[in-house]
Amino acid sequence: MALGSLDPVTTARVVLILALLAGALFFTFVSMAGVIRLPDVYARAHTASQADTLGAGFGLAAVALTLGWQGASVKTAILLFFIFVTNPTAAHAVARAAFEDGNVPWTEGDERR
Repeated sequence: MALGSLDPVTTARVVLILALLAGALFFTFVSMAGVIRLPDVYARAHTASQADTLGAGFGLAAVALTLGWQGASVKTAILLFFIFVTNPTAAHAVARAAFEDGNVPWTEGDERR
């Protein structure tokens, strides 16, 4: 069944699901590259918190849109809320623990990399 043979609402829904999945993949890969490439724990915690939250958010939104109005969509929305609350909180806890441990942020010209 080709995408063009569907009604316009279904076609728009499929296109939106694919766009959300593309956004999820993009932000997840940005987060992965940031964790690998960035120089210190503060920058890594920042990228893991921000980009990974967006990646998970877009992915869960695509899942909820795919499932439609059912109980699993409600659970997906609750999981999305949980990720939006806990991911930044965990990144803050990691950065605070690093600061209290004496790790100084990376600055321009610093040899650590």
